[in-house]
Amino acid sequence: MTSLSARIHTLLAGCLMAACALAADPQTALTVYSSAQPGGIPAEWYRPLPGMGTPQASALPGFALVRVDRDLELSRGRSTLQFTDVAALIDPTTVQFRSLTDPNGTKVLEQHFQFDLVSTEKLLSRYVDRKVSVESQQGDGVKLTEGTLLSANDGLVLRGDDGQIHALRNWNGIKFGELPGGLITRPTLEWDILAAKGGRHRARVSYQTGGITWWADYNLIFTEGADANSGVVDVGAWVSLLNQSGSSYQDAKLKLIAGDVNRVQPGMDQFALPASRMKTMEALADGRGFEEKAFFEYHLYTLGRPATIPNNSTKQIELFDAATRVPAKKQLVYYGAEGYGYYGGLMLDREFGPTSNTKVDVWLTLKNDKASGLGMPLPAGRIRVSQQDKADGSMEFIGEDKIDHTPKNEDVRVKLGTAFDVVGERRQTDFALNSKGRVMEEAFEIKVRNHKDQAVTVVVRENLYRWSQWTLIQQSTPSEKKDARTIEFPVRIAADGEAIVTYRVRYTW
Repeated sequence: MTSLSARIHTLLAGCLMAACALAADPQTALTVYSSAQPGGIPAEWYRPLPGMGTPQASALPGFALVRVDRDLELSRGRSTLQFTDVAALIDPTTVQFRSLTDPNGTKVLEQHFQFDLVSTEKLLSRYVDRKVSVESQQGDGVKLTEGTLLSANDGLVLRGDDGQIHALRNWNGIKFGELPGGLITRPTLEWDILAAKGGRHRARVSYQTGGITWWADYNLIFTEGADANSGVVDVGAWVSLLNQSGSSYQDAKLKLIAGDVNRVQPGMDQFALPASRMKTMEALADGRGFEEKAFFEYHLYTLGRPATIPNNSTKQIELFDAATRVPAKKQLVYYGAEGYGYYGGLMLDREFGPTSNTKVDVWLTLKNDKASGLGMPLPAGRIRVSQQDKADGSMEFIGEDKIDHTPKNEDVRVKLGTAFDVVGERRQTDFALNSKGRVMEEAFEIKVRNHKDQAVTVVVRENLYRWSQWTLIQQSTPSEKKDARTIEFPVRIAADGEAIVTYRVRYTW
């Protein structure tokens, strides 16, 4: 059956004749929305899988508004117009047709979306009781069998002109006389139009389609400073566009919408679209970058040059000019009781929460302000961080994280991993409960050991998770209250040294 596809294409090229839209200088605009979570799209989704293209594409967390302006020939009075350049995953309920030449005198009476696409199986089913010619291999040659197709189940069954029945299980190609009515080669929009003015109209066709999304990626290069807890980063940011909508967009005016745009999705969660903003790039003679502006309660940013977005492709466009030598701070955090939070009720069980996590997390923090070289709202995205190996100058990956939408003048915090040479230990040293007096006390000892050959600062974080009313009645090191149930103890630990933090908390209810 290797030649079947080519034969069908040859046939269709000659037999598909319709009064389709004639394009003259078409202009396409594409506005893409997204609910993609940072790092939430696996790499294998970047390319269609055999037999899984449509289900996979329809599951992409995003959609687009497509607008096409082109010249069309309309007859005066009532006529039918077909438009084939549409995405395969179009939402037909969103289609709009408008004549820009005579908007008041042109009216759409009916519109249809036809999606019964031609395939081998559909052609065979439509040609039952009709004549076909089948090619099959016979020795070194090809045998041609002609007759009326009786069945296409489990091979082909034909009745020849002489009345003989031919059962063909292995066949190479088949010839059909014409394309049966109702079958089309591409998804097609059809309008029943009433036009007061005949001739050439400049018209606009718009619709929404699935199978397309975008997200932000950030690449950071970290350089340590003289202090082990500080340094600088170079920040590069990119927008990634994944298009599996079933259509390509040539030289399109590209826009991205960012914000929490509500959209009804039966049986699915609402789209949560990434909020973002990009600083205006200086216009260049050979093309401009993104320019941002407030739009309703969202952010709209437009690429200053045409962009071609092929179908089944991933395209990356620079989000903003790279920012260099942005001050950054490396922070070690020991969160010994990570996973234990306030669950909304009184926790009286002695064994609730005393278990210990030994890992010390490594965080990188930078300020998103103009003084640091940034100062624009950043869309949610994945951040990858590298550091140069001075021995050979190569860039080595040291961790990645994702950030939520980060307004200007706020901190960007990236969790890189866990420290190799710094470990923690946390244990409960006392627990006392007076149910009648409605008083409970608990004491902890936290040890952090530094096996580096230089001193480090570690933030010891603790959750006071048993009840909302609490008081620290003893602490070996001054603490900072971060929120209603979280405290932190910053401690300095000498090289090959150990720091011990103790505290006692009283709960009342």
